[in-house]
Amino acid sequence: MPQAERLEGFRPTGDPYTDELLELGISAGLHRIGCTDATPLAEARTQIERRIALGLHDEMQFTFRNPTRSTTPTSALAGARSIIVAGLSYAAPDVAPPFAVSGRVARYSWIEYYEPLRAALEVVRDRLREDGHRALVFADDNSLVDRAVAHRAGIGWFGKNANILVPGAGSFFVLGSVVTSAELATSDVVEDGCGACRRCIDGCPTGAIVEPGVVDARRCLAWLLQKPGVFDRRYREALGDRMYGCDDCQEVCPPTTRRQLRVATPPGVRAWVDVESLLEMDDDELLAHVDWWYVAERNPDWVRRNALIVLGNVGEPSSARVRSIVSSYLEHPDPMLRAHAVWTAARLGYHDVIPVHDTAPLVIAELADLPEVRRTRAN
Repeated sequence: MPQAERLEGFRPTGDPYTDELLELGISAGLHRIGCTDATPLAEARTQIERRIALGLHDEMQFTFRNPTRSTTPTSALAGARSIIVAGLSYAAPDVAPPFAVSGRVARYSWIEYYEPLRAALEVVRDRLREDGHRALVFADDNSLVDRAVAHRAGIGWFGKNANILVPGAGSFFVLGSVVTSAELATSDVVEDGCGACRRCIDGCPTGAIVEPGVVDARRCLAWLLQKPGVFDRRYREALGDRMYGCDDCQEVCPPTTRRQLRVATPPGVRAWVDVESLLEMDDDELLAHVDWWYVAERNPDWVRRNALIVLGNVGEPSSARVRSIVSSYLEHPDPMLRAHAVWTAARLGYHDVIPVHDTAPLVIAELADLPEVRRTRAN
């Protein structure tokens, strides 16, 4: 488990049993912890329903699938009275890109951070069960809106980028909870710390933060990378070298960049992927290589689609290997991949290999809207 350079942990609630549980969580490896009651998350439900009404969720499911369930803690655990909420920092040092064509992975997915988070939460859960209470762990789970309970438990405030900002530590945290039938004391809510700052809004490469705290998923690169189907042409160049997730709105945030709760680089870290190798893998090998990523329907072609766009953005046009990969995908049996390969070929200046007589509607659409050739390093 990553070890933080400093641990403030939690603010005592004044209740000995609650504080003992919170201290237990910190001792188990959690970096921040607090407690709230299990009443419905009324404000979160209102905000989710508003986003759905405006179409801001796009096709995203997760906690949008059933707002009533995900904002009602007693749906997660009948008779729930309290929720212990915790955060684990993933602010590890930067890692230099190691491959000829390196695809960037969002920091939260460098390893499966939810595993150590769950393990530490289970220590608290087990203590509650030993004391005769019912308790369940929820982390990266659609049963509960984790940011909403984290805010109410005093872990941090809602930043304008919609992330939870932890005082003195920033937003590089994965969040999880223990929902329990025990009646515990509650932590104080943290006041807003963003003030007039809007660097995350101005720094989003696609303008996805449409108002403070509100993200339009239809423009968010992190969602577009996970969304099935054709990747929106308007945002392909903005994707740059990103293969999974996007950290831009956090990397420009002063509380996050200046006050990170830094942790050691974990073993097995995967901050980058080899885009060329990924495009040459078979299905099983590819999915094993990105095993802890969310991949819709576990369909490796969504990963290949993203890799083709990254290849078009950062691949070296003079590389024989890049040209060979693109040429092979222009003949791929899946028209969706052929269509993205057409875009990639045009972006790299490989117009001589683009099959202009392809009859698939997706490919025809790409042929009708080819991107400009990008500027090469030599220019």
